[in-house]
Amino acid sequence: MRARAVRAALADCQLCVHRCGVNRLAGERGPCGAGLESRFFSLQTEVSDELELIPTFAITFSGCDLRCPFCITAPPSWQADLGQRLSAAEVAHRAMQALEQGARTIMFLGGEPTIHLATVLDVISLLPDSARLIWKTNGRCTAEARRWLEGLIEGWVVDFKFGNPDCSRRLVGDSGYMTAVQETLVWAAEHSDLVVRHLVMPGHVACCWQPVAAWLAERLPGVKVNLRTGFWPARMMAGFPELQRFVEPEEAQQASRIATQYQLRLIS
Repeated sequence: MRARAVRAALADCQLCVHRCGVNRLAGERGPCGAGLESRFFSLQTEVSDELELIPTFAITFSGCDLRCPFCITAPPSWQADLGQRLSAAEVAHRAMQALEQGARTIMFLGGEPTIHLATVLDVISLLPDSARLIWKTNGRCTAEARRWLEGLIEGWVVDFKFGNPDCSRRLVGDSGYMTAVQETLVWAAEHSDLVVRHLVMPGHVACCWQPVAAWLAERLPGVKVNLRTGFWPARMMAGFPELQRFVEPEEAQQASRIATQYQLRLIS
């Protein structure tokens, strides 16, 4: 029922904070590039996520509503028309095979899975109730999208990338980024087992990580936080000189001190 409702709502798409209102049923495309049909960038069991989640069968959708210049899978994962064309039944079958072979969780990610919500719900409807489902997201889903997922997803993994509107506007063109992600985090903490990820970026410890840490300590004390320092300078860094290098050891140490200062619950 939810899948049918979401698919009908694609006539006026409001799934992410772009709220572009395009009619995807008629073939229109918004900023994410997604249409009516979903494609899959990857379907495989992975072990690079949080220890409590792995091994996880990762259902990775093509297409994203953000264009982060440091994205390690872009541009292929940004393009909603690339990847495999599979039915929900085929995806669910592979996921159940992975569970039988030892996967602990099934993770929906991308790109960004929110823009493919109808397909996600189709897949979920074919999975056993015992499957532990994880939603890996950039956090820019709307309240409508969250309501359609309510009660179905056991764990949310949310990236909290930027700690101020100046950095989010300069790097991804979204000055309202923090408000959207914070709303998602508060909701996810109330409705699921939440993990917050932050990728430490070179030159952005004080301006991004410190305010993120302070907000988490104040609004979501005790939330699980995965602080990642393995930043990879991608080839799309032209125009962002501070991102054209790896995180220095001193920056990683500073980030760790900030986490300690705010008594954050760090996990691996």
